[in-house]
Amino acid sequence: MSAADTTTAKVPPTRPSTVPGAGGGTGGAGRPAVPRRPGGGAALPWTLLAPCLLVLLLVLGYPLARLVALSFQKFGQPQLWGFQEPESVGFANFTKILGDGEFWAVVVRTVVFAGGAVVLTMVLGMLVALLLQRVSGWVKTLVNIALVASWGMPIIVATAIFKWLFDTDYGVLNWLLSRLPGVDMIGHNWFASGPQGLAVIMLLVVWGAVPFVVITLSAGLTQVPKELEEAARLDGAGSWGVFRYVTLPVLKPIIVMLTTLSVIWDMGVFPQVFVMRNGHPEAEFQLLTTYSYDKAFVVNDYGGGSAIALVTVVLLLGVVAVYMRQMLKIGEVE
Repeated sequence: MSAADTTTAKVPPTRPSTVPGAGGGTGGAGRPAVPRRPGGGAALPWTLLAPCLLVLLLVLGYPLARLVALSFQKFGQPQLWGFQEPESVGFANFTKILGDGEFWAVVVRTVVFAGGAVVLTMVLGMLVALLLQRVSGWVKTLVNIALVASWGMPIIVATAIFKWLFDTDYGVLNWLLSRLPGVDMIGHNWFASGPQGLAVIMLLVVWGAVPFVVITLSAGLTQVPKELEEAARLDGAGSWGVFRYVTLPVLKPIIVMLTTLSVIWDMGVFPQVFVMRNGHPEAEFQLLTTYSYDKAFVVNDYGGGSAIALVTVVLLLGVVAVYMRQMLKIGEVE
């Protein structure tokens, strides 16, 4: 071997670049060009979304526009049957309901009911989801089957079951509680007062909402890095510390989403109250949804009922605004 062979390195031939504009068909910094997709552009996503947007516009847009129009009109049975023309009354419907003490009592009752249901749902859902991470495979499968079965049960069927469980004369719960020493619940009427009755309805709502929360949080828990949990334990953190400083931050986007959805769903509870009270909720059981329904279809004040429904929509839009703000903050941090 000669000295020239030992000192001269063989350089592989340079590959021709495909990007025009720099050094014999190469792009800036020698990067290959990314081929453009044919038929793309900013209009393509909107074209694909157009059918869905059209359906939403027809299903939600027209009813919402009609609701807004009715809330500014005097619209009762004469207008419904065509005997009189709808009369524009401006903000009279809103002034009437906002100056009504009964309306504000219903608002407070709805907020308390939804808040209690959301907190109970999230706490129970988180506890069950954490528990499922520590049980064996067959137990997890059985629990998931039970959760999906309860989640898929129609609301009317679930309400009928709860009516039987809390029945005054034949209720299973009264019988079970009466088996405890010193407890006599035979013949107890859970719906004799509003707070007790709404507590029963709240349990019904939570029972139907927990499965979705559990399944979603269980999926989120699989994304928590095990290395971070082990590192936290090595640093001396207990179970609560690991959950607070490792698990909870990872699950925060999911928790914010689930909480927001739960608030929207629980603020809009209607069939549970309506069916549980046999289609005639008493004043102590009225929530915003049932109160709006009674004003519109029982009292035949469709303008007032529409105004109440529109106020409910505005409250829910406030919840959505808070949700969007939280998600934007999470995105900025990430």
